[in-house]
Amino acid sequence: MERSILHADCNKFYASVECLHRPEIRSKPVIVGGDEDLRHGIVLTKNEIASKFGIKTAEPIWQARQKCPDLVVVKPNYPLYLRFSALTREIYADYTDQIEPFGLDECWLDVTGSGIFGNGMTIAEEIRRRVKFELGITVSIGVSYNKIFAKLGSDYKKPDAVTQITKRNFKDIVWPLPAQNLLYVGRSTAARFRSCGIFTIGDIALCTPEYLHMLLGKTGYMYHVFANGLDNEPVSKMGNKAVVKSIGNSSTAPRDLENEQDVKVLMYVLGESVARRMREQGFCCKTVCITVRDNALLRIERQGKLPAYSADTGEITKKAMELFRKNYNWRRPVRSIGISCTDFEQEDFPAQLDLYGCAQRRAKAQRLDKTVDELKERFGNFCVQRGLMLTDRGLSGFNPYSENVIHPIGYFKPQ
Repeated sequence: MERSILHADCNKFYASVECLHRPEIRSKPVIVGGDEDLRHGIVLTKNEIASKFGIKTAEPIWQARQKCPDLVVVKPNYPLYLRFSALTREIYADYTDQIEPFGLDECWLDVTGSGIFGNGMTIAEEIRRRVKFELGITVSIGVSYNKIFAKLGSDYKKPDAVTQITKRNFKDIVWPLPAQNLLYVGRSTAARFRSCGIFTIGDIALCTPEYLHMLLGKTGYMYHVFANGLDNEPVSKMGNKAVVKSIGNSSTAPRDLENEQDVKVLMYVLGESVARRMREQGFCCKTVCITVRDNALLRIERQGKLPAYSADTGEITKKAMELFRKNYNWRRPVRSIGISCTDFEQEDFPAQLDLYGCAQRRAKAQRLDKTVDELKERFGNFCVQRGLMLTDRGLSGFNPYSENVIHPIGYFKPQ
């Protein structure tokens, strides 16, 4: 039996939900964007009216205002979006238990065994109508025999449409599309393709796997499979959790960071959030990674190993600062910083003791961290703070732990 895969994509999700809840702005050009005062001012999404002014996702809000002076800017309300995301998945669950999220607003559904409700197209049309009637937002759905083409189908016609891509018509629909429309073909990969005369998905499909491997390494084989409709990746069942491979937080500072003390304040804010999230999941890490972007938007990424597995806030942040000192030259002020941890083991992982008592000190520090975590859980994030945080409330007065929204994005499963 040929597989029947759907990819449902809620159209301009954040903006649609905001307009649904605020009738007074429905007829106006609306974007959902970050806080301009804190320099997080980019367009996250826009409604159809704003799109007509040429406003694009990820462009600066000041630039969007130049295109549309009457633009309405709404700050993101993630709890509301999470609620609507859950409501859409409740509708999907009426047809299958194979539901795999791809962000808050997108899901793959495998309805191969859902023949009681009809074929893939029938189910897709019913879901489209139900989401519009029951939730007041629209969804575009792609129907195909694999996940890659189903996603391309959901992007093919928008808004509020269903597109079917089959083994018989995919060369007519998929192959003429620009190469960058293929999943995981980003800006730099698309530029690499163009430099070699590869402009469409069809051009990728007609390249030999060996040539694509020579051009892009092992991902070249992946693009060949994707473009030719040979992907057979299964759709996960609802509730299946992906293996956590890294935990991180990043932030754009409200002002340029001019010296090491400024950086240290922001590093500790982020380090506390990352370590707390690790401890909640019972992890210790071995590798700490930092991302630093200067005010010219040039970015560096570095990573380093800890002497032993740890979830100690102080140890993780000190390693991050060590990486920063070794690798940043201060030619320009710093605009944003990120910390992430990877190479996980469970917190009860057996640790090698040493003659210097490091393991005991680390265990004691982590017990203290957990006590602070409990206090913050009961009385709020700012009930207990390091003295360093009080030196600059402008840099430390935000809470990345509670503002962190995890988007379950990922295509490949752990092997």
